[in-house]
Amino acid sequence: MARQPGRQTSRRRKLGAVGGGLIVVAGGIFALVYFVLFPTSSAKKFALTPGVASPVAAGTSLTGSWKIATGSQAGYRVREKLGFLPAKNDAIGRTSAITGAAGLTQSGRRVTVTAASFTVDVRDLASDETMRDQHIRTLGLQSATYPTATFKLSKPIVLPATALSGKAVSVSATGVFDIHGTSRKETVPLEMRLSDATVEAVGSLTFPWSEFKMTAPSVAGFVSVTGTATMEFDLDLQRA
Repeated sequence: MARQPGRQTSRRRKLGAVGGGLIVVAGGIFALVYFVLFPTSSAKKFALTPGVASPVAAGTSLTGSWKIATGSQAGYRVREKLGFLPAKNDAIGRTSAITGAAGLTQSGRRVTVTAASFTVDVRDLASDETMRDQHIRTLGLQSATYPTATFKLSKPIVLPATALSGKAVSVSATGVFDIHGTSRKETVPLEMRLSDATVEAVGSLTFPWSEFKMTAPSVAGFVSVTGTATMEFDLDLQRA
């Protein structure tokens, strides 16, 4: 018996409607995941505490050891992707689990950072997504295997005389970073501010994942990240 043209057309229409509906649903799920999973806003990049610190008092010497104080933070900043779509904002993880110290010397109006060594417990990094925090323990940074990231200054930092006025100064720090069990010598631009009782330093380092022998995280090829990551820090120091 020959098939009736009307019945075939009706069936095609139903299949087309079902297929169209599935596409709409899939698109809706994709959009839901995109806007729910990815951050709609990001914390701003670290910056020096607003304002101008009090000038270093005449007769006060900054020479000595300065240790990490409350308020110090370090972390990462990456841009995630869902499929081929990049997130509108950065994914950020931060921690205050930092130890270390710096040595300063002062001769007249010349202040020099002669030594510095810091350690960050990257197992303590936290973002706005518990799932992301769990993934970096085994992907990318692999904090479960490499629990710390360190920095050791290898070249003294000479600060301009204006640093004693309490104003922010721009300098560079050259030293060895050990991240993901891999050591690299890098130079990082810093913003610093001094006072009688505190030293604050802010900086960041952006690098391809491969420089520290990391593989950019990817979850089932669905959620991934761009080719670079940024390590950033805001260090507050007080006299040891």
